[in-house]
Amino acid sequence: MLRRLLVMGAWCVLAYIAYVTLTPIGLRPETGPRSGGFDRFAAYGLLGAFFAAAYPRDLLRVLMFVIAVAFSLELLQNLTPDRHARALDLFEKIAGALSGCSLAKLLQLLRAKFSQRRTISRK
Repeated sequence: MLRRLLVMGAWCVLAYIAYVTLTPIGLRPETGPRSGGFDRFAAYGLLGAFFAAAYPRDLLRVLMFVIAVAFSLELLQNLTPDRHARALDLFEKIAGALSGCSLAKLLQLLRAKFSQRRTISRK
């Protein structure tokens, strides 16, 4: 059940990021003045973490997928009249994706280690 929720959450986060990335700039949510870099980093961190948690055995594929999504959506911004693609934005997104995937993997390893310790202490 949890895995299904993580999968649904990952795809919903992706859909929201695509919507925010490709809609006119006036419809983009703002979290504060000059918050664009942090917003990009956090959004792709969340996306990477959700996908890494939903598909824990495919971390490298997940990371490549999230980076491909970031690259594709950044390029697709050139098709909208008031948006533009920038390399700096892409690097912020990739850094967020790396951080989110890494955090999810770290939490998976810690969970496995602590559950192993509980099993050993019960014997």
